[in-house]
Amino acid sequence: MRKFILVALAALLGAVAFAQDGKSIYNKYSEAENVSAVYISPAMFKLMKKIPDINLEGESVNLGPIIKTLTGMYIISSENPQINEDLKRDVDRFINRGTYEMLMEAKDNGEVMRMYTMGNNKTVTGFVMMSYELDECNFICINGEMPREALEELIN
Repeated sequence: MRKFILVALAALLGAVAFAQDGKSIYNKYSEAENVSAVYISPAMFKLMKKIPDINLEGESVNLGPIIKTLTGMYIISSENPQINEDLKRDVDRFINRGTYEMLMEAKDNGEVMRMYTMGNNKTVTGFVMMSYELDECNFICINGEMPREALEELIN
């Protein structure tokens, strides 16, 4: 459950500009054995733009403005050791091809989680999150254009 909450929170932090690369990683691994996959389309985010603001219970964070800037999301979660190494390698290549900047890295008992963003001083145009450990690997890629100010508020 802790990992799911971390993954969900990380997913809401930003957006990815190179949707085709996130999409190709999703397409490559989404049908594999012991792999869970979620795709949220631009049409779904358009529907979500019509919902009222969303506040986290007990927190002063409003997720509505962030959600309204997203246009697509790809999530892959693998518990397949053979897939995990390939997925990690493909995501590393994806990150190295773009102009991503590491936002944070966390290491704990063999688990490594990294977040990357891409953009300028006003807009975050890319977000990728990758976490992996011996028996699990997670990848999140989000498309959209989120104001950097909204990201900073969420992080604070």
